[in-house]
Amino acid sequence: MSEEERHFEMLFEYAPIALMEQDFSAIRQRFEALRAEGVNDLEAFLQNHPEEIDRCMGFIRVVRVNQHTLKMYGIPDRETFLANLPHFFRDDMRRHFREELLALWQGALTWSGEGINYTLQGNPFDVLLSWRILPGAEETWQEVLVSLEDITARRNAERALEANANRLRGLFENSPISLWEEDYSQIKAIFNDLRSQGVEDLRDYLVEHPEVVTACMQKIRVLEVNRKTLELFGASSVEDLRTHADRIFRDEMREHFSRELVHLWEGELSYEAEGINYTLQGEPLYVHLHLSVYPGSEETFERVLVALEDVTSRHKAEEYLRYLGTHDVMTGLYNRAHFQDEMKRLNEHRSVPVTLLMADLDRLKLVNDTLGHDEGDKLIRRAAEVLKAAFGANDLVARIGGDEFAVLMMNAGEQDGREAIARLETLIRLNNRFYGEPRLSLSMGFSVSQPGENLELAMRRADTEMYRNKREHHHEG
Repeated sequence: MSEEERHFEMLFEYAPIALMEQDFSAIRQRFEALRAEGVNDLEAFLQNHPEEIDRCMGFIRVVRVNQHTLKMYGIPDRETFLANLPHFFRDDMRRHFREELLALWQGALTWSGEGINYTLQGNPFDVLLSWRILPGAEETWQEVLVSLEDITARRNAERALEANANRLRGLFENSPISLWEEDYSQIKAIFNDLRSQGVEDLRDYLVEHPEVVTACMQKIRVLEVNRKTLELFGASSVEDLRTHADRIFRDEMREHFSRELVHLWEGELSYEAEGINYTLQGEPLYVHLHLSVYPGSEETFERVLVALEDVTSRHKAEEYLRYLGTHDVMTGLYNRAHFQDEMKRLNEHRSVPVTLLMADLDRLKLVNDTLGHDEGDKLIRRAAEVLKAAFGANDLVARIGGDEFAVLMMNAGEQDGREAIARLETLIRLNNRFYGEPRLSLSMGFSVSQPGENLELAMRRADTEMYRNKREHHHEG
């Protein structure tokens, strides 16, 4: 052996990476036989004959290995290594060996890929395997230099990162509340542009330029949403949600979105509020919104997490409780407490005349005694129907007692009061034609209260007028 040959032998033997010299000539001969049998597509052939992969794996002949290879496989000497080749080259190695075979079939002289080998003790380890058919052996494949790098530590780290990413993805995807990952970077660009124009107070600026709120709403880019979001908003897919975002973010949302913009402008990177969104079908959704700019996106707003909790049920319950506090359950009219609160408010703050109308249901006791309280309740509800139909949204109609009703007509005078009485009498006649017996009858009276006069005085006058009318009804009866 010449000095040069000995030098290269030493380089191979003590290289700090696992090296093997292998002989692929038997694989070359098998390929020639397959082609002679008419095989043109090796991939399809292996699909139909998976046992061919093991057969070709058995054709590999290891000529020699270096010291680092023995150490990697936990082997004391070359003889032990050569005697246990099937123990090392098996199982998961088949997947990447299949790719090697396809490369060789296509005429490749080099190949590199990742796979799994096994130590003598049966422990798997990840390897980056590369081989090259050496110059002069291109026709025979007798000399193939193979290098193996143990990448187990890197792959374990990657698997840990992947597992953690999957866990986080699972938490995001299966969260019981609606989660949105959004890109606000174009909103940040608008902010930067406004600052360059000298805008300092965004709150005042948005009042004067409401179109900027609309522009910012349109600049939000939805990156990802979870399943709960699709379910909550009635969307078939993320793309469906993106395409129809204008149906969701509209109307009442502008107000709390405007406040959200002011918070972000002032450097607050999280924001909480309640507002209204809409499903793609147009149903209102009351939501509790929590927005957070991702760490690392403080300067760009490229990643923003928005959590939406559906509080529609709670909101409806609160609305119902508020309704019960201000309305009469039987009729749906305002109750006495709300009527008195409104009287107090108008006594303190009023610059227009108010007409106060009092109405009392006639012969309710007789109906209760002869036909039963259910019929009496129906008669009360009929009276409420007539009163609702007779007055507008600016008037306050209340049931203030068992058979007593009161109406506050805003900015109304004597003529308005007389017209209201006439409307009611017409509606009562129509109601009696529709329902028949028992007959609906209301005793009514009204009084006008000018600004500065206590409404209690007008209420007494209207009450007096109403009782005068009731005596007439009794006389008629």
